[in-house]
Parts: sequence; C-alpha cells; structure tokens
Amino acid sequence: MSTVENPLWGGETTKAVENFPISGQPIPAPVVHWLGRIKAAAARTNAELGLLDAGKAERIGAAGDKIAAGEYDDHFPVDVFQTGSGTSSNMNTNEVIANLAGEDVHRNDDVNMGQSSNDVFPSAVHLAALDEATNQLLPALEALEASFAAKAEAYKDIVKSGRTHLMDAVPVTLGQEFAGYAAQVRLGAKRVRNTLPQVAQIPLGGTATGTGLNTHRDFAAKTRARLEEASGLTISAPEDPFEAQGNRDALVELSGALKVIAVSLIKIAGDLALMGSGPRAGIGELYLPELQKGSSIMPGKVNPVIPEVTLQVGCQVIGNDTAITIAGSQGQFELNVRVPLIAANLLQSIELLTSTAKVLKEKCIDGLEPNLPGCEKSAESTLAVATALNPYIGYDKAADIVKEAAESGGMLRDVARKHGVEDSVLDEALDLRKIAEGSNA
Repeated sequence: MSTVENPLWGGETTKAVENFPISGQPIPAPVVHWLGRIKAAAARTNAELGLLDAGKAERIGAAGDKIAAGEYDDHFPVDVFQTGSGTSSNMNTNEVIANLAGEDVHRNDDVNMGQSSNDVFPSAVHLAALDEATNQLLPALEALEASFAAKAEAYKDIVKSGRTHLMDAVPVTLGQEFAGYAAQVRLGAKRVRNTLPQVAQIPLGGTATGTGLNTHRDFAAKTRARLEEASGLTISAPEDPFEAQGNRDALVELSGALKVIAVSLIKIAGDLALMGSGPRAGIGELYLPELQKGSSIMPGKVNPVIPEVTLQVGCQVIGNDTAITIAGSQGQFELNVRVPLIAANLLQSIELLTSTAKVLKEKCIDGLEPNLPGCEKSAESTLAVATALNPYIGYDKAADIVKEAAESGGMLRDVARKHGVEDSVLDEALDLRKIAEGSNA
C-alpha cells in the first residue's frame, strides 16, 4: 500500500493495490495526467449538454486540471500490471477527483458520466503517447538530425576508407557517412509522424463496447474539441468505433516506428564506437568526447560510454516492442485487455528514445572531432581503390595487382607500375577525393 499521507483514493483503489502487488511500478504519469484532462473536459461537456450541474462540473474540472498538472501523481498507486482494461486506474481517477471536488460529487454518476474504463483508459494512453511523441520525441530527433547534418557539412572533404563486411572498401568521405546518419534519424522521425494520425483516433464515447450506451450523442465530439483546444494536438474520432474499442493497433504501429529508430541508433552508435576505437590499436578515425575514466585498473583508458548507452537503450526499445506486439494481439471481441502493459512499454520507449537522442547529440555528436591522420591513413591504405582501375586495365589485372600488393605489403601504385600501368592512368584513376564523390566513372 502507498505511504501517501491522507490519500484521496477510495475503496476500489485500495482493493486494486492489495490485489496487484506485482511490480511496484504505477501506470505512467503521462497517462494519469491525460486521465485528469479527459475527466475535466468530460465534466464541462456534460454541463454544456445540460446533464450535470454547472457548479459541480466546474469543481470536477478544476480537480481534473490539477491532476493533469501533475499535482497528485502520488495518489495513483495502482500497479501497471492490473486488470487489462485499466479499470482500476480509471476508478482510481474517479475516486481522487470526487474527493477533491466535494462530498456531493459521486465518483461514478458524476465524474464518470458518459464514460467507461473501456473507452476512457485507452483514450488516455493514446493521447499520452501522441503528446509525448509530438512534443518530446520529435523535437529531440530533429535536434539530433541537425547535429549529424552539421558534422556532415564539416566533414565533407575528409576522405577515409569505406568498409563493407568490416573489410576495406572504396574510399568515402566522413561527411557522406554522417549525412547517412542524419538521414536515418530524419526518416525515423518521419515514420513516427506517419503513425500519429492513427494514434490520434481515440475511442472516447464508445463507453463499454463501442455502442455509446449511456452517453450523449454529442459528448465525444465536444469533449475532443475541448481536449484539442487545451493541448494543441489534433485529436480525431475513430474511423469505426468498434475498431477503436476492440484493438490497439495504432499503438502497435507507433511502437514499430520506435523500434526502427532503435535499430537506426544501434547501427549509428556501433559505427561511432568502431571509428573511435583505439587510440592506437583500433580504427582511429574519430575522437569521441572524453567524459569519464574508462577503467578502474587501466590508467588513461577512455570508453565510448554514450554509444554504449545508446546501444543498451536500443535493445530495451526492441524488447518493449516485442511485448507491445504480443499485447496488441490479445483480447477478444470488443476489447483489448492488455492496455496497461502497452502503455507502460510504449511510454517508456518514447521517454528512453527522447532522452537518448538528447544525450547522444549533446555529449557525443556535438563534441566529436575527426582524427585526420587516421582518416588519411585508412584512405591511402585501402587496396579497394584498385576498383577505380577496372575501366582502364580490367577487373582481372586489377585483382592481380591487389593480390600482389596484399601479399608483399607494397603500395598499390608501386605494384601497379610493375604491372605496366602508366603514371598518367594512376593519377587519373586513383584520385581518392574523386573516388569518394563517385565522379571517376
């Protein structure tokens, strides 16, 4: 049981706390806040429709506003692993608001008027995800993309060895690689945006099964309008009320987009760690910011701590998506009954990716420096530049030159000369900058 002094919840919340001593993790705070917003907007709508006393409705609205502002987060103790519809958390909200609003306010008849846990709780989850993705995650991704793009411009003339299969490949520029990273982040943000119109469709007004029993025909539209005005978000009616009530496909879709971002960040972080490896026995093409000691026994060792954090977060988000995918497939007929699990994992993924994007930008990308000697060495050492000789001497002869250079340790140009390739051809074909630009065809 929570240790909150003078708790505002009632008997149903107490039963839920006693019944679900599972994780010690309550439902995410953004969901609580949106439950408050929905209850406040619903009460004011019901007053406008002549269904609820105006004074009572305003007291309910004021209480809901305070919950939305985070003033009573401690009064929502129900474990995230609860009844799959979120009924316990909806009742928790009704009880807290009723106690704040006054003795004449009934938790069900007044606070829950025109509503059911089955439409209110998933609506709160959708809107929390929509809000956090729109106002937190997307700005963080945009800032990270801008940081990568700035490095791409700064590094556009730095030639280095390309690598495929972790083996030397034809030269590229460091700027080209960072432009690719910027594009990965940009496309990830686009994928998230593409899911949000579906996330914005909420089942509010469907009450128990999607039929809208016990709610006014104008309730849902007027309540959505209030929520839109207060939040600045675009909130939509569902394409079909039974689709909206019976499944959480839009949240699964959003989670899938988050998983793609996690995959992208894992790839990028892995590349950064490899390019910064060394400083003497690794690839050594980047200097990563030195943030802290890397070893308790090896003096002077520095580790790629921010890429490592990014890699771990990526793994967690992929795991969250697996749980969300399975949860999204659960439930029968008119209701998905794994909504709290989906909420917890989805909002954690959004929060983790938001924080990681900020930290990756501020503590790693913004402070990166190129290792110019390392890049120059890798560019000049790769025998894959012999690819540029193919149009002049053919693949087979170029392969012979590469083989001899690899076996002898000789420079590619010197071995090519031994095979009769003229200096004029070598100068024209083996211009590393032109090779990286792809203009030596």
